[in-house]
Amino acid sequence: MKKFFNYKFFLIAGAVLLGLIVLKWLSKENQVKEIAQETVVIDTTEKEQIHLKYGFPIEEFNVETNRVKRNHSLSTILRQYDVSFGTIDKIARKAKKVFNVRRIKSGHEYSVLFTKDSLKTPEYFVYENTPVEYIVFDLRDTLNVFKGEKEIVKHRRQIKGTIESSLWNAMVDAGADPVLSMELSDIYAWTIDFFGIGKGDEFNVIYDEEMIDGESIHQIDVIAANFVHHKSNNYAFAFTDGEKGGYFDEEGKSLQKAFLKAPLRFSRISSKFSNRRFHPVLKRYRAHHGIDYAAPTGTPVMTIGDGVIVKRGFQKRGGGRYLKVKHNSVYTTTYMHFSRFGKNVSVGSRVKQGQVIGYVGATGLATGPHLDFRVHKNGKAINPLRMKSPPVSPVKKENEVRYQLVMESLMKELNKEEAITLE
Repeated sequence: MKKFFNYKFFLIAGAVLLGLIVLKWLSKENQVKEIAQETVVIDTTEKEQIHLKYGFPIEEFNVETNRVKRNHSLSTILRQYDVSFGTIDKIARKAKKVFNVRRIKSGHEYSVLFTKDSLKTPEYFVYENTPVEYIVFDLRDTLNVFKGEKEIVKHRRQIKGTIESSLWNAMVDAGADPVLSMELSDIYAWTIDFFGIGKGDEFNVIYDEEMIDGESIHQIDVIAANFVHHKSNNYAFAFTDGEKGGYFDEEGKSLQKAFLKAPLRFSRISSKFSNRRFHPVLKRYRAHHGIDYAAPTGTPVMTIGDGVIVKRGFQKRGGGRYLKVKHNSVYTTTYMHFSRFGKNVSVGSRVKQGQVIGYVGATGLATGPHLDFRVHKNGKAINPLRMKSPPVSPVKKENEVRYQLVMESLMKELNKEEAITLE
């Protein structure tokens, strides 16, 4: 009986001890859960948003924004805010490797960042050099100067319109940047004469527009377009075929045609495109918006592309015997100092790429035989050596499937009933 009692006692004591251990373990587990739960709450606490401008938490400063006035310099501007002459001199010296302070231009925007205390001490001067680039002048004891760039955000848009008077006005009426009309004239330069478009023609364009702080900086990339001219569709789809990007139609054919790299073969460049060149005859500096190719008298000169001759003549105090060829609504080329003209070249004549239109000479103002070759794009002289060379072949076979997918997707967007902003 005594043994049974001892056995029963140990059994009860063991059960109690086990219960205490379990309770202690459960209590510890709950504490861990509570700690974990508490940690999660702390991690999910919302943080106050910081608004940055020029890389600064702008709400921590008093900011004054103005535009540079005519004849104002860095010194003139900073003296308005009681910056000492000594500080201005030191900061101007610091800026030499970063920015020439003499290039501060009237009309450009600038901001001064002040401390928020009662002293209102100017700590930073920020000059907007371009719509994208700004120069920061750190006016504190550290005195530092550095460049920064604003964040560019691309917005995709789709716009439709019908021409009533001009493409430019139609763009404005449709709420698009008129710069888009220049982009379209480039894309369709070889397929549509933009001097011949008129009432009833339509456009439908998908494009990316670059924005800074919600304002357009007038940089536009056309992604897809359809220009309806004389009731005919003219599609254009942007596509990178290998290393070069260009525009292709719905069949994968390029919308561009190539120019010859140079209008003559055996030659050397004797003078490049310049806004200030010393003229060997006039003995003074003036702009030379062309390329001079030195070559023997009689060297054949070819037109760099198909076109129509719009001018032929002789300038005694200028280009001597010269021709001007209109290739399309965007590009014209001029060839000067001919010794003689080629056969069958008169105003109104059509010429083919590579056709001989004249021969090198030294007529007009020239010290020796050479060709003065010039290119105008939308009426403005451009450097012939920097002309872009888009692909002129159709989409490569290895890229046909990829192009088809891109083209079909963009075609669906273009053919939506309503043009919408695709931001």
